[in-house]
Amino acid sequence: MGFIMGHRVYSFFLLFLFLASCMMAQEEEKSVLIPDSIPIDTAALQIITEDIMVQHRMRRDLTKFKPDPIRATWLALVIPGAGQIYNRKYWKLPIVYGGFLGCVYALTWNGQMLSDYSQAYLDITDTDPNTKSYEKMLPPRYSIEGKEERFKGIFKSKRDTFRRYRDLSLFAFGGVYLLSVIDAYVDAELSTFDISRDLSLQIQPTFIETERIDIHHRRTSPGIQCVLNF
Repeated sequence: MGFIMGHRVYSFFLLFLFLASCMMAQEEEKSVLIPDSIPIDTAALQIITEDIMVQHRMRRDLTKFKPDPIRATWLALVIPGAGQIYNRKYWKLPIVYGGFLGCVYALTWNGQMLSDYSQAYLDITDTDPNTKSYEKMLPPRYSIEGKEERFKGIFKSKRDTFRRYRDLSLFAFGGVYLLSVIDAYVDAELSTFDISRDLSLQIQPTFIETERIDIHHRRTSPGIQCVLNF
């Protein structure tokens, strides 16, 4: 009986030692700081990412057509619209040629009306009864007897009005021509200007430091970095 009791006590003693050693091992494991992640140089990662983006942009720029501003200007001066064709901005051609056609139409119409009213004014003011071109400006079978002075003023006013419109049409034609030349030059000059989406906002991967444990250990997590340039 005593032997059995001694064996049980010895067994409980060994079990107690085993549990105590396990608890001490856990405490020691908790006291040891194990870094959660490998330290990463975020500055170097950002530099590498920027280099990759710059190389991609350079390869894209090499394949992109770059017009010469001087050549585009000379082409636009010699042939209206040729500068837009050289810059490969074909969608501007209807605007350019539409402006020229509108100016030519206005110039032709106002020039013809100026010629008609000028001749009518000359005919109504001279003493030759056979010169009656002014009757073409009047309704059929309309007589101006006794109203000559009034119609002289009307024809003179119409002549001056269409002369002014003719001159404005000439200025408009020159303005369209000048704008087409300026557009060709500016378009070619700005063809190398960076208007891509990454000009003002760059989104790139990075590692963000969430907690600093000590000098040699820190916790980081992957994230996205937004860089705004203005």
